[in-house]
Amino acid sequence: MLNPSSSVSHAGHEPVSSPSAASAPPRASALKRVDSERLLAGGRELVIAHAGQEYRLRLTRNDKLILTK
Repeated sequence: MLNPSSSVSHAGHEPVSSPSAASAPPRASALKRVDSERLLAGGRELVIAHAGQEYRLRLTRNDKLILTK
């Protein structure tokens, strides 16, 4: 029986790390931070292009952000 926490090598590939290491969240200091006011640049809505799709980021009357496809 395999030990689920051990590293396993697959046919010429690098060893697979344990699930806990792969799912660890990035440190807060490593994340890029962008202020919503800077993104919206005085407006209330913007379009984000991602993988050939358009998404809308909208600022509501209640000062909440909504992202829709």
